[in-house]
Amino acid sequence: MNVTAPGLITSNQTGVTPGYMSGFGNSFETEALPGALPIGRNSPQQCAYGLYAEQLSGSPFTAPRGTNERSWLYRIRPSVLHSGRFTKTDKRLWRTAPCLEADIPIAQMRWDPAPIPKEDVTFLQGIQTITTAGDASAQSGMAGHIYLITKSMVDQHFYNADGELLFVPQQGSLRFVTEFGVIDIEPQEIAVIPRGVKFRVELLGGPARGYLCENYGGALTLPERGPIGANCLANARDFLTPVAAYEEKDTPTELYVKWGGELYVTQLGHSPIDVVAWHGNYAPYKYDLRTFSPVGAISFDHPDPSIYTVLTSPSETAGTANIDFVIFPERWSVADNTFRPPWYHMNIMSEFMGLICGVYDARPEGFTPGGISLHNCMLPHGPDQQAFDHASNVELKPVKMTGSVAFMFETRFPQRVTAHGASTPTLQSNYADCWSGLQKRFDPGRR
Repeated sequence: MNVTAPGLITSNQTGVTPGYMSGFGNSFETEALPGALPIGRNSPQQCAYGLYAEQLSGSPFTAPRGTNERSWLYRIRPSVLHSGRFTKTDKRLWRTAPCLEADIPIAQMRWDPAPIPKEDVTFLQGIQTITTAGDASAQSGMAGHIYLITKSMVDQHFYNADGELLFVPQQGSLRFVTEFGVIDIEPQEIAVIPRGVKFRVELLGGPARGYLCENYGGALTLPERGPIGANCLANARDFLTPVAAYEEKDTPTELYVKWGGELYVTQLGHSPIDVVAWHGNYAPYKYDLRTFSPVGAISFDHPDPSIYTVLTSPSETAGTANIDFVIFPERWSVADNTFRPPWYHMNIMSEFMGLICGVYDARPEGFTPGGISLHNCMLPHGPDQQAFDHASNVELKPVKMTGSVAFMFETRFPQRVTAHGASTPTLQSNYADCWSGLQKRFDPGRR
């Protein structure tokens, strides 16, 4: 696939219309200037337009074909010129696993939405880590963050060497100006920026709030469908990758790098968003959650929430995810003779849950859009009293569940709460009270 994109983008140029190519895991080809991309044996000794060839590898060179990820970038300056004299800078509330800074008792936990700051806050300033899990240096586990943004990044760029970033907007739209092209997302869409990809974050309108999963492990990919077969869930054609677009801008800019849990910065005399053409299968992408095609019970019983998996980060153990990204979208609930909300359970996985919009059916009170709940490994949870009473007595008929989208970052590792997560005023001290009304109902004389 060879797609020609608009040739230039400029900082905060909101009139730019991003272009996209569809498909997940494809090997794409795209150029912003005709002939910038060498083709096969016609690759010249010198690149067209005086560009430099550079490979960005997201996997070991010897990884199997199905998991081998790399892209060739043809850029105005090679990245070695982006690596000036780095100095450590303030990472604020961004934390990396392992992080054992908070000593709190085990518990089910829930947070109200974080308020939007009144002062100017860019993406890098507005990250607040709530949980960490695993070990970033061992390339396993994750961190669960929220982001609060009131100001676009201007003459600032960033890349993450510790993991790939999964953005889940809850309020406000974002523009990612990346080396590979431009991506715009709004609530009910997601974007994934692979590790090592340079980008900046701009606002498209008012302030923004959302969730961010930092994946230290294997790259997010589509889950196997098993008996479901070839269709439904997230379909590859609905994932969009940007076409090439570049900026030739010789003005001072800051380049930030997250590496080893620390944040570093260096000064450049030019924009690093200078890739004129690229080809490969390692690139940022977006996905519209409204295109997810759910499956479910049409007779009785309650399927496992794994049927709502959008993306998964595999581990070395088959069937055990480093991370699953699971959503609970609009859908029909039709099963009869069945308790319809999620049941009470304890789970080997740990669940960081957020609400993008609407009301979550298992907890109609206290869990609002922008909020978070954490149900850690082997800690029991399930419907609150209000949800239980409603589900136990409601007429069982087909119901269209609309206006609500919730999600989970689910990992095999226990999630450790950060000092900020444990002390922020948004933490609900009385969360466990939502189950206090569940009274003894046992009566051996009544079947």
